Amino acid sequence: MKTFDELFAELSEKVAAGDPASGTVTAVTDGVHAAGKKVVEEAAESWMAAEFEDEQRTAEEISQLLYRVQVLMLARGLSLADVYAHL
Repeated sequence: MKTFDELFAELSEKVAAGDPASGTVTAVTDGVHAAGKKVVEEAAESWMAAEFEDEQRTAEEISQLLYRVQVLMLARGLSLADVYAHL
Protein backbone atom coordinates (compact mmCIF):
# COMPACT_ATOMS: atom_id res chain seq x y z
CA MET A 1 0.00 0.00 0.00
CA LYS A 2 1.25 3.50 -0.80
CA THR A 3 0.03 7.03 -0.35
CA PHE A 4 -0.81 9.54 -3.05
CA ASP A 5 2.46 11.34 -2.30
CA GLU A 6 4.48 8.12 -2.44
CA LEU A 7 2.95 7.19 -5.78
CA PHE A 8 3.77 10.62 -7.19
CA ALA A 9 7.38 10.29 -6.03
CA GLU A 10 7.62 6.84 -7.64
CA LEU A 11 6.13 8.03 -10.93
CA SER A 12 8.34 11.13 -10.94
CA GLU A 13 11.41 8.92 -10.58
CA LYS A 14 10.27 6.70 -13.44
CA VAL A 15 9.73 9.70 -15.69
CA ALA A 16 13.10 11.20 -14.72
CA ALA A 17 14.81 7.88 -15.55
CA GLY A 18 13.10 7.91 -18.96
CA ASP A 19 12.94 4.13 -19.38
CA PRO A 20 11.16 3.61 -22.71
CA ALA A 21 9.86 0.24 -21.45
CA SER A 22 7.92 2.00 -18.67
CA GLY A 23 4.19 2.41 -19.29
CA THR A 24 4.25 5.54 -17.16
CA VAL A 25 7.03 7.09 -19.24
CA THR A 26 5.10 6.27 -22.40
CA ALA A 27 1.89 7.74 -20.96
CA VAL A 28 3.66 10.99 -20.01
CA THR A 29 5.45 11.15 -23.36
CA ASP A 30 2.12 10.74 -25.16
CA GLY A 31 1.26 14.20 -23.82
CA VAL A 32 -1.47 16.13 -22.07
CA HIS A 33 -4.22 15.32 -24.57
CA ALA A 34 -3.79 11.55 -24.28
CA ALA A 35 -3.35 11.75 -20.51
CA GLY A 36 -6.49 13.85 -20.19
CA LYS A 37 -8.53 11.37 -22.20
CA LYS A 38 -7.43 8.61 -19.83
CA VAL A 39 -8.47 10.72 -16.83
CA VAL A 40 -11.95 11.14 -18.33
CA GLU A 41 -12.17 7.41 -19.10
CA GLU A 42 -11.12 6.41 -15.58
CA ALA A 43 -13.45 8.98 -14.01
CA ALA A 44 -16.38 7.46 -15.89
CA GLU A 45 -15.36 3.95 -14.88
CA SER A 46 -15.05 5.07 -11.24
CA TRP A 47 -18.53 6.54 -11.35
CA MET A 48 -20.02 3.44 -12.94
CA ALA A 49 -18.31 1.18 -10.41
CA ALA A 50 -19.65 3.31 -7.57
CA GLU A 51 -23.15 3.12 -9.03
CA PHE A 52 -23.28 -0.56 -9.98
CA GLU A 53 -20.41 -2.54 -8.47
CA ASP A 54 -19.05 -3.37 -5.04
CA GLU A 55 -16.65 -1.39 -2.87
CA GLN A 56 -13.60 -3.34 -4.00
CA ARG A 57 -14.21 -2.65 -7.71
CA THR A 58 -14.99 0.98 -6.93
CA ALA A 59 -11.75 1.35 -4.97
CA GLU A 60 -9.83 -0.30 -7.82
CA GLU A 61 -11.29 2.10 -10.39
CA ILE A 62 -10.61 5.11 -8.16
CA SER A 63 -7.00 3.97 -7.72
CA GLN A 64 -6.64 3.88 -11.51
CA LEU A 65 -8.15 7.37 -11.70
CA LEU A 66 -5.64 8.67 -9.16
CA TYR A 67 -2.80 7.16 -11.18
CA ARG A 68 -4.07 8.79 -14.37
CA VAL A 69 -4.45 12.16 -12.63
CA GLN A 70 -0.82 11.93 -11.59
CA VAL A 71 0.24 11.04 -15.13
CA LEU A 72 -1.62 14.15 -16.32
CA MET A 73 0.14 16.23 -13.67
CA LEU A 74 3.53 14.92 -14.82
CA ALA A 75 2.68 15.46 -18.49
CA ARG A 76 1.78 19.06 -17.68
CA GLY A 77 4.81 19.58 -15.44
CA LEU A 78 2.85 20.09 -12.22
CA SER A 79 4.04 19.15 -8.75
CA LEU A 80 2.03 18.06 -5.75
CA ALA A 81 2.65 21.49 -4.23
CA ASP A 82 1.07 23.12 -7.30
CA VAL A 83 -2.11 21.12 -6.73
CA TYR A 84 -2.10 21.20 -2.92
CA ALA A 85 -1.98 24.99 -3.06
CA HIS A 86 -5.60 24.86 -4.27
CA LEU A 87 -6.98 22.36 -1.74
